[in-house]
Amino acid sequence: MIKNIVFDIGGVLVDFNPRYLYRTILDDNQDIEHLLTHICTPEWNHTLDLGRSWDDASVELKNKYPEKSYLIDLYWERWLDMFSGPIHETVDILMDVKRRGYPVYALSNWNDKKFVVALKEFPFLGLFDGRIVSGEVKLAKPDPAIYKLLLESYRLNPRETLFIDDLPKNIQAARDLGFEAIQFISPRDLEERMTEYGIFPQKTESDMGEHDESVGCGRGCSCHSR
Repeated sequence: MIKNIVFDIGGVLVDFNPRYLYRTILDDNQDIEHLLTHICTPEWNHTLDLGRSWDDASVELKNKYPEKSYLIDLYWERWLDMFSGPIHETVDILMDVKRRGYPVYALSNWNDKKFVVALKEFPFLGLFDGRIVSGEVKLAKPDPAIYKLLLESYRLNPRETLFIDDLPKNIQAARDLGFEAIQFISPRDLEERMTEYGIFPQKTESDMGEHDESVGCGRGCSCHSR
């Protein structure tokens, strides 16, 4: 029986993609892809998620690619422009399960300095009953240690805990530790999967297409859409 629900944030509750920023600066998609696969790589970004200082991380790249210094600096200076905004339907799900009495937690790979910014930009991040943010604890998914820290910090039983993340490697790491886990594909799919776990009641035919916007952020929310 599920008693606790753990959400990833990026790719689940907010739509984050560095391409949103660089498409406003660079006209050639090949230049964008080269920048994000060979310079500001996912592996380099992961070190920021682990709490590496921006000064250290940026100097490393600018020493290697001085001609790209301007673009590298924008990765930090215009970080918020890498978001399209909240994924409102998933935020609605978060609010709904909290209203139903489930404790909700965040387990997210995120730079600690930028998470402070995110808390101001996306007010719903304050809804969590607890959180483990990689940059704050200097551990990151899919390292089993960060999942264990979540369990220990909030005294959670993994077999009573449902974990939601968009990346297969993070889902597998959770399952290896005994969590129930759903890979996020879309809000509709997530709702259906959570219904299978008994978190939401089965919908009748008359319920299809209805949405209670009074409990979520689908309309008139305080979350910023960029």
